[in-house]
Amino acid sequence: MPWCEPCDRFWNPASVTEAGECPTCGTPVDTPVEIPPNMDSAARQKVPWHFWVAITAAGIYLAWRAIQGIGLLF
Repeated sequence: MPWCEPCDRFWNPASVTEAGECPTCGTPVDTPVEIPPNMDSAARQKVPWHFWVAITAAGIYLAWRAIQGIGLLF
């Protein structure tokens, strides 16, 4: 987050200068480090395991409800 300590103010990334300096006082501000798109998958953040557990549980539930719905037709 671009934050200027001397000004005690937050700046949007679009509002800082091209050199990454505060437009008011000219001191360098802290900017976030972006992950380049060509990095390997190990460097990127993975989806948590409990997300996949929830997706699997939802799939099993929906499959069971589909079986019950088909059973009601006959």
